[in-house]
This record gives sequence, C-alpha cells and structure tokens, in this order.
Amino acid sequence: MGYRIGIDVGGTFTDFVLVRPDGGLALSKVPTTLDDQSRGVMDGIVALAGAEGLDVAGLLAETDLIVHGTTTADNTMIEMNGAVTGLLTSEGHRDEIELRRGFKEDIWDPAFPPPPAIAPRRRRLGIPERLDFRGEVLRPLDEPAVRKAVQRLGKQDVESIAVCLLFSFVNPAHELRVREIIREELGEDVRVSLSHEVMPTAPEFERTSTTLVDAYVGPRLEGYLRRLQDSLSEAGYARDLLIMQSNGGIMTADFLARRAVAALGSGPTAGVASACAVALEAGVPDFIAIDMGGTSYEACLVRGGQPTIESFWNWQHRYLIGLPMVEIHSIGAGGGSIAHVEAGALKVGPESARADPGPICYGRGGREPTVTDANVVLGYLNPEALCGGEFKLTQSGVREVLQAQIGQPLDLDLVEAAHGVFRIVNANMANAIRRVSSQAGFDPREFALVVYGGNGPVHAGKQAEDLGIRHLLVPKTSPAFSALGLLIADYVVDAQRSYIAPATRARAAEINTLLEELEAQAERELSVAGLARADLVFQRFLTICYPGQTFDMPVPLVAQGARLTDDDLAATIAAFHDQHEQLHSYAVREEEPIVRAVRVQTQGRTPKPRLAQLAAATGSAEQALRGRRPAWFDGRFVDTPVYDGERLTRGHRLEGPAIVEERFTTIVLYPGHRAEIDPFGSYRIALP
Repeated sequence: MGYRIGIDVGGTFTDFVLVRPDGGLALSKVPTTLDDQSRGVMDGIVALAGAEGLDVAGLLAETDLIVHGTTTADNTMIEMNGAVTGLLTSEGHRDEIELRRGFKEDIWDPAFPPPPAIAPRRRRLGIPERLDFRGEVLRPLDEPAVRKAVQRLGKQDVESIAVCLLFSFVNPAHELRVREIIREELGEDVRVSLSHEVMPTAPEFERTSTTLVDAYVGPRLEGYLRRLQDSLSEAGYARDLLIMQSNGGIMTADFLARRAVAALGSGPTAGVASACAVALEAGVPDFIAIDMGGTSYEACLVRGGQPTIESFWNWQHRYLIGLPMVEIHSIGAGGGSIAHVEAGALKVGPESARADPGPICYGRGGREPTVTDANVVLGYLNPEALCGGEFKLTQSGVREVLQAQIGQPLDLDLVEAAHGVFRIVNANMANAIRRVSSQAGFDPREFALVVYGGNGPVHAGKQAEDLGIRHLLVPKTSPAFSALGLLIADYVVDAQRSYIAPATRARAAEINTLLEELEAQAERELSVAGLARADLVFQRFLTICYPGQTFDMPVPLVAQGARLTDDDLAATIAAFHDQHEQLHSYAVREEEPIVRAVRVQTQGRTPKPRLAQLAAATGSAEQALRGRRPAWFDGRFVDTPVYDGERLTRGHRLEGPAIVEERFTTIVLYPGHRAEIDPFGSYRIALP
C-alpha cells in the first residue's frame, strides 16, 4: 500500500495528515488561500513531499488515496455568494421556499428577518403541469410555458436553475423534460438541479429548499473541485479525488459535483469520525466531540460510539437540508473570532479574521483583536511562534489594539480586557455543548469531552469546569483531526425513494423492487471507485410516521433473508412503535403508521490508518520541560512550566497549571487538572 493523504480546508488553516506506507503518520498545516483554496491544498502537498524527501510528482505517483474535506459549499452559504439561481416549480408553488412551513428561528421576535433569498421572487416561476400522488398525469406539462419561463430566467443571466415539481419523486418525466428544454434554450453551461435527483421524497418545502441550495452552491463547488482535480492530475496524481459527505461517508469528486448539497458540513463531519475512532481505542463510548479551529467551533453528541445522524430536519445556514447529516452544532467561535464592544457589552464572534489578514499577532495586517491575540497576552500561547516555530508571531500592536478597542470602552486594563475575551468565548462554547446535550435530553456531566482542532485544547479545560465535566481526551493528532477522519471514513451512498402507504397497505413485493433499484444505483455509483457488489454492505430502512406527524423516522428493516417478506414487514412496523417509544417516551400502538419512503445506505469499506502505540516512558516528564513563562490562572500571572509535547510519551503525568506545546496545538492544564499520556499518545485529563 502506498501513501494516503487527508486534507481538511478550514477558514484559517488547511490541515494535512499523511499516512506512510509503513503506517506512520505525519501532520502538516498551511494557511488557507481564501481566494482559491486549491492553491493552499497544492502548497501543502508540496510541503508534505519535501518532508518525505520526494518531489511532488514522486509523492503523488506513490499515493493511493487523497480524501478531501471542503468548506466551499459552507462558505458559499455563509457569504451568500453562490450562483445566480432560478427556481421552476409547479404553478402555484413558487412561494413555498418563503413560507418555510411557518418556521421561524426566533419566535419571540416578530421582526426577525427572513434569510437572504437564494432566488428572489422575480427568479421563481411557476409552470402549468400536475401529477397526482401516484405519479399519474392530471395536467400535461405546458412546454411553451416552460420555454417562456426559461427564456425569462435567461434574460436575468441565471447560472443555475432548480426544478421542483409536485410528485416528481414518483414520476420524474416532467422534470426530465424541463431539463431538456433548459438545455435547448440556454445550453450546457447553466447547471440544472432536479428535485427527484437531489431529494426524491416528500414533503414539498424540504425538497424545494434542498434542491435550491444544491443549485446555489453547485457551480462554485464544481468549479473548485475541477480546478483541484486538474492541479492534482498535472502534478502526477492519476486516481479519483474523494470528498467527505455530510452523512459521514466519502464519494468521488464527480459524484459530489452533481450533488453539491451533500458536501455541506464536510470537514466537521470528518472530525467526528476521527473522534469516534480514537475514543473507541480509549474505551470512551459516550462523549461530546468539540472542534475549535480558527474560524468556528463545532460540538457533536456521541453515544455508544455513534454520532446522531439526522435524516430530515437539518437547518444549515438558515436553509433546510432534507438529507442525512451527522448532527453537529456550529457557532462562530475560533481563534480568529473578532472581539468587539457593542452597546457597552463585550462580544466575541461570529465574525472572524480568518487566514487573511488573520489575528494581529500573525503580523499580516490584522487590525481587530481576536481570541488568539487575547491568548497571547494571557500567556497561554507561545508569544514567539506557532507550529513548532514555523509560523512566527509578533506582539507588535497586539496589546495596543486590545487596550484601545476593548479595554478603554469598558474601563478595563489590558489583562482584564484579554481575560474578558477569553471568558466570553468560553461561555459561548459551553452554551453550544449545553445545547447539543440538553436538547437530546442528557446531562453533559455524564459525558467526557474529546477535544480537537488547533485551539480546542487551550480552552476545553475551562469549559469542562463550567459544565461539571470531569474527563477530557485530547488526541495526539488533535490539530489535524478532521484530516485524519477523512482517512477513516468509508464510501457511502445514501439514497431513498418515496413509497407512501398506510402500514396495512404496504406490500413487501413493491418494497423489494425499490430496494433492488436503490442497491443497483449504489452499485453503479461505487463502481467508479473500483468496488464490486461483494465489497458493499447494504443497510435497509423504511421511514415511518404516525398519521398527522410532520417528521418520519428511519427504522431498520427486519429481514431474515435477502428479500423482505410480509412477516418481516409486520415486524418492522412493530419495531417502529418500539423505536418511537424509546426516542419520544410514548407509542400509539393502536394507531396505524404510515410508510413514507424506502432508504438504502450502502457502505464500501476503506483501509484504515493504524493508530501507533508509543513506547513506555523511561524517565520523568521533567525531561520534556522546555522552559517557563507567566500565564494567567485564578486571577494572577503564575510562573508556569512549559513542556515539549514531542518529548512526552506513554505514562508521563503532568499536573496543572502547566502548558504543553505540541507542534500544531497548545494544551493548557488549569490548576487542579491532571493529565496522563495514554498508549496512543492522547492526553487523558482528569478534573478534581
């Protein structure tokens, strides 16, 4: 086996994990190139090749796998700079996307503004046509009206068109014909997203929203992936580029270019996959994974070693995505989060200095104080350099700007201002942890924290104190954890087909036909990765709900053989009642459920990197002592030991206050906290 490379692009840094042919790991970081992320990716590959004593062509020729987690789709939604997008719907449904089922993020604020419109009303047009719920034509497609609508969108210079017609997921004929007409009128350069291909199920608003987001982010993601693939190919990489999906699996870049919406949350999802693998080795089944990078902070609840995958009600950047996604709560809190005073109150984030210009201490022209700047003032970060000395820092202007923009407006001295920034960002992140745990009905004190991201280990100890959490796990690969997770993930195709019937009218034979079609579709999609049917694992579900319920629930099919029988179907319906009671604390067993869809999740296994075990320590941790510096603990500066993490090994123990400097992250042990290095090099931190 050759080299394998995982690449995670963040808002500030692009992280790399290289798995060598002998199983060894190498980590690297380069600043993200915001104007074109593919340049930063190639810069990092050049750095990896140099560290291995190879040129780029030599490294890529020996590389079996490159897996990428991209923020392109998320950044497009955050910045709302996607394609000029039009929407074609069944006549009378053009405003479905604005009605939003009446959903409002803040029910107490009647003036709360709607989300920025992906397709304003002038670019949302209705088409005369109608199918019934069986897919039978009630009103033929009015092709002259379609042409007129498409021509009208063409005059508005649309770059992408979403098509969402009623019951197209049962009979796609009208949507397919609309695409043909778009091609005839506007050519091949305009992207077309058909709802029956993006989300082939009801309800209407969810399908419209998901398809519209796909159309909006698609051209930008497709362009980025094309540039990156071309760069890799020119540099000597001859295999498919693989991309992480929001459901926790990987697929080819060509597949994601056609279904761009599935790339939302790509990087954070990979981090959760990595957290599950490391926590499994550490014997920690129940934990909250937290990722603090330069721009954002993500939290994910994991029980029994498995994260929650929400298959329906996923709100991303104020738009609903009706596809399976790992349930991750994200806020704008990272090392680059900007601190500011607003109406006499100190606020931190969600705006970020990102990679360009970055925090003031980066010396790249930053003029606004950030969390990283505050951490330098408080002594938590090396004031001279990061990344093992490769990334030089400056203190020029840091103290002056913090004092002028934070201290003076609030009548605080410099240290009080920096500590205020530190406390506010910690409170924001602790609230995110409370949200993911309490909304699921759990007490965060019952969980450990698995901490990663370049900035996570600086702050996690204080968050744990605030929440009453007693145990933290900081993996050795924490700074590039999402990149490692990319190499742990399997190929996944998650597809479903609408099948609406009361439970007593559902037929096993009809469901078997749909299962066969979905499995054949997945087999075709995964054949491009060189996988045959024997390499695939199929997980089959029915999505079921009670009459009148808005949301359905995926229930694993109970099947004794290869094909579903009527007895298996009855057992699956019974399992729905049990699962509903377990999740919602009640079941209405005398009521007849409704089957809404058939779903198949197909996995193709990938080789996993081996987590190497460290040699046992032969001396005390004091041999790794790098020096001492003042750091702010319990209201005063304390002369604090600083350790070289590269020299700490299995069995070493540390007591706080202490600071450990790994190459790409810093771990802060607060007073009373104890850390021990486990066999895999992870820091197991216990609070009193």
